[in-house]
Amino acid sequence: MKSRISTLLTAMTLLAALATPVQSSTKGQIITFDVTGAGTCAGCGTFAFGVNLWGSIVGYYVDSSGVNHGFLRAPDGTVTSFDPTGSSYTQAYGLNVEGAIDGYYCDAITCHGFLRSPDGSFTTIDPTGSVFTFVGSINDFGAITGDYYDSSGVNHGFLRAPNGTITPFDAPGSTNTNADTFSGLNDFGVINGEYTDSIGVWHGFLRAPNGTITTIDVKGAGTGAHQGTLASSGNNVGAISGVIIDSNNVYHSFLRAWDGTIIKFNVKGAGTGAGQGAYTSNINDVGAITGAYIDSNNVYHGFVRAPNGTVTRFDVTSAGTGANQGTEPVSNNLWGAVAGYYVDSNNVAHGFLRLP
Repeated sequence: MKSRISTLLTAMTLLAALATPVQSSTKGQIITFDVTGAGTCAGCGTFAFGVNLWGSIVGYYVDSSGVNHGFLRAPDGTVTSFDPTGSSYTQAYGLNVEGAIDGYYCDAITCHGFLRSPDGSFTTIDPTGSVFTFVGSINDFGAITGDYYDSSGVNHGFLRAPNGTITPFDAPGSTNTNADTFSGLNDFGVINGEYTDSIGVWHGFLRAPNGTITTIDVKGAGTGAHQGTLASSGNNVGAISGVIIDSNNVYHSFLRAWDGTIIKFNVKGAGTGAGQGAYTSNINDVGAITGAYIDSNNVYHGFVRAPNGTVTRFDVTSAGTGANQGTEPVSNNLWGAVAGYYVDSNNVAHGFLRLP
């Protein structure tokens, strides 16, 4: 634990010293990238997800045969691709400050979670009773959260401690517990996610380190099947960002502060039809939120909401402008760097890094 804290403090000191000159010349600059081997067919390409304190990015790419592989992009742009042994389908999501990566992979029979250590070695993760495992979030101490299907097709959440101990859990009244977002576990062991009830309504949840689970329902959320509240991301000061799906199936974003206060917000330009609106993807430790909004033509655009509530919209220049194309931010780190991907006019995905 001491080494991890030392690493974090060193990084903060170095980056704080460099922050002003870097931001003065590159503010808002977007760097695009493609992993060697990524396909150029529709649905293929590079999908960037988590960005850590150092600016390393994790994700996956789809080759020309439609096969998924994991990748790690270093701050200097060097990319390392990887697959766990036996994998025919790899998706990497979470990345911590030490470079440990988690995600899941599928073999000829089923899917398993994995932990890739900074040295490149793999550990398979399968909770007892799992027939299909998803893994999403890893914190800076190596704890991992995810969910799994049992033999009856019921989804359960789980927490894997750094020593490998796995604790399954379900929210009260849940028929389907999701805890596989890549930013759903903070460094204090607090987990956020969502679950469906017996009629298919979504409810957000917050699981404390002692196992106590609090349900989160935001006013204005719909009460029909596939509507409700989803808690998409949590930070180290107890704030959560998420989305509600209203009775018309429109998306609206929200911020839940550490004290439970909820602020709802929309993004200018977001559509108001079913399947449109704004949704959050990640909140960093200073309270900046990134996500996407879907306009009236079903095109995706990125946004960043500053801690003071100011919203900045952005698009990658090469992003497509047709339905289901555009810019999709996925994560933002402590310094405000945003990672994600964009879909071009040929429906091919490409990774991007937006500098703060």
